[in-house]
Amino acid sequence: MICIIIVAGHGAKLEQEILRDESGQFTDLINVPKALLPAAIQSNASSGSNWKFSDDQRILNCWWDLLKSRQQFKEVYLVTNADKYKHYERWATANEFPVPNIVNDGSTNAENSIGAIAALELTIRSKNINDDILVVAGDMIFDQNFSIEQLLDYFKHKKGDLAIYYDLEENKSTEQRGIIEIDSSSGRIVKFLEKPKPEETASRLACPVFYCLCKSTLPYISKYTDLYREPKDRSFGCFMSWLVNEGHTLYGMKLPSQFQLIGKIDLSEYTSWIQSSIKRNEEPALKPITVRTYARVGLIGNPSDGFNGKTISLTIGDFWAEVTIKPSTKLKLNLHPLNDPTEFGSLSDLYGISRREGYLGGLRLLQATCKKFYEYCSSNGIALARKNFSLSYETNIPRQVGLAGSSAIISSTFKCLMKFFNLTENDIPKPKQPQFVLNVEEEELHITAGLQDRVIQIYEGLVYMDFSEELINRQGHGNYIPMEINDLPPLWLAYVSDPSDSGKIHSTVKERWRGGDEEVIKGMKDFAEITDQARDAIETKNTNQLLELMNANFDLRKKLYTEKALGEKNMRMISIGRKYGSSAKFCGSGGAVVGLCLDEKKKYEMIQEFQSEGFVVCDLKPYDGATKGSDKIEREL
Repeated sequence: MICIIIVAGHGAKLEQEILRDESGQFTDLINVPKALLPAAIQSNASSGSNWKFSDDQRILNCWWDLLKSRQQFKEVYLVTNADKYKHYERWATANEFPVPNIVNDGSTNAENSIGAIAALELTIRSKNINDDILVVAGDMIFDQNFSIEQLLDYFKHKKGDLAIYYDLEENKSTEQRGIIEIDSSSGRIVKFLEKPKPEETASRLACPVFYCLCKSTLPYISKYTDLYREPKDRSFGCFMSWLVNEGHTLYGMKLPSQFQLIGKIDLSEYTSWIQSSIKRNEEPALKPITVRTYARVGLIGNPSDGFNGKTISLTIGDFWAEVTIKPSTKLKLNLHPLNDPTEFGSLSDLYGISRREGYLGGLRLLQATCKKFYEYCSSNGIALARKNFSLSYETNIPRQVGLAGSSAIISSTFKCLMKFFNLTENDIPKPKQPQFVLNVEEEELHITAGLQDRVIQIYEGLVYMDFSEELINRQGHGNYIPMEINDLPPLWLAYVSDPSDSGKIHSTVKERWRGGDEEVIKGMKDFAEITDQARDAIETKNTNQLLELMNANFDLRKKLYTEKALGEKNMRMISIGRKYGSSAKFCGSGGAVVGLCLDEKKKYEMIQEFQSEGFVVCDLKPYDGATKGSDKIEREL
């Protein structure tokens, strides 16, 4: 790949203000080309003394440090003008940049400038370039907190032209930038607007001169310069807008950096940006971020979430998993002393812990989530800031009883990474986040699962979910509708203390469904109908009907899966609940049941029998994320 750095503009405004300045601070900057101005200063340089700086503080040096790896680029070219050529020749000699790779466009001032896109065309033609190219404006100040490798990997992955963009600062006008509108599902830029007025677009996604272009696109550059001869029409923004309007495929990738184009700014804007670098460097280290995700119960409809059906699910405040992320020098995943044991009292102790807890703790969940997060961002045009972290986790969710303990740890890790790297729902839309969590489990950890658990742990509260095939195919996700959690009657939860006999609840139902088994297909439709009826019962507070529907939900599950597949202990919990007139159904895959009992006296007797047989039982505490919110939990922690 070839890199071309454009520094051919004429920054008359900034140069003239530096020349006219009477403070004496900028004497050393007189007649210095824009790209050779300082990108940062020491803190004492803003106190009235001259702006002295070393070579490695120049704007162009920042770009050269980022780009000069010969493993990424076989050649790097610098395109300048006749007026400043000698300055860049001297800079090249001092910085081991090959002087023959400097291209002179012949212009001496703004009036005879040929335009940035024409300067690019001149370089391609004069150097006989027939390769993919990376082109950047060398007079842009930026924070070097992104990976150029991740950007180039995305370009290779998309196999199409790529424009870099960032979130425009609040105090900046769209009329000073190229602004894009992007299709988040494909990553394709659907509009490229050169310096639009605020009323012309709601987008705040700004494009600096920072593009990857395929070699197949290079002929379009010559075509454009033939069509448009005026320098004002030969900006990169005008060219990219023309490309998009012609139907050319152009992808976008978001960088975490801000970019300051100094071509047309005045001295006050320039010094303000430079002085802000002092504040950025003096900012205290980021504080630890802790995110808590709650256990869930499938209230109605499960297991049809994996069969294009409908469900209603609920987060509960009784049990949770939380993950803490802290800035660190190296990326580190911390072992949990209980869930990731590496030391044991004896061989007998190892045997007992392994029999009860299994071999796989939470560390693999953290690692798989981090791996998938980087992969997702790299594949979807999100460049991550270059900063490391440590991760640790804590959880009180009972293991292997179907309360979504694993997905709670993964969801908390995912939310931590989102916050640590300053990503929002604009970067990863909320309806797509459950699918990310599911992909971690299915693709990285080979855990059989459905979307329901991940949806409720992302959305929180009480949520009605429709996973119909038509919806999934059309929009890439189901419909997730929050419900009023206060409409729920009191619920109880029981679970096994030793989950070793939870049964192989998934049985062959999935295979039968995929094979078109009529009984299974009808059963999943019946689950969906029960869910719709339960939604009405909750909203009308028809508790008796909800109780009957919860029982009907389990009876249908038992018919499809058989008692043997559901497991002896699971069936015993159902039996105890039914004995006292309560509803009782699985919370998830087995190991825990949720119920609704209308008679307080019978409920008390039911609890005693559960406890006498070694089961754990408690009243549920619904957690309404819409009211309290995870952010509040983080602040409290």
